[in-house]
Amino acid sequence: MTTQSFKRTDTNQCWLLVDAKDKTLGRLASNLVPILTGKNKAEYSPNADLGDYVVVINARSINVTGQKLTQKKYYKHSGYPGGIKLKTLEKLLETSPEEVIKRAVSGMLPKNKLGRKMLSKLKVYENSEHPHQAQNPEKIDI
Repeated sequence: MTTQSFKRTDTNQCWLLVDAKDKTLGRLASNLVPILTGKNKAEYSPNADLGDYVVVINARSINVTGQKLTQKKYYKHSGYPGGIKLKTLEKLLETSPEEVIKRAVSGMLPKNKLGRKMLSKLKVYENSEHPHQAQNPEKIDI
């Protein structure tokens, strides 16, 4: 019995379109991660980037449960003493809703070069227009 190891050239990567309107943030992110990593394919290999490209539209109209809009905080630090900055989820959804979905997905991906490469295949847009019409993304329902 031999173990098969797949490379990027062995599989074809397609483009998928996901509408985030009225979807819960965490559930959407946990459904996107297997697509980006390639775990939904039979040719999955943990050391290769075999996942598909995902285009997420309508990021502004995502839902969260409970009191997360006011209680969930996103931290950023400049590296200097007293250089911590924080924003609530409500404020971040107003300024850049794409960042909310990207951060949720990146928290579930591996923290290495391969995880950063997988995250670069996630394209998030705040409304229904996106510049990836030429790739003919296939609409999937999550």
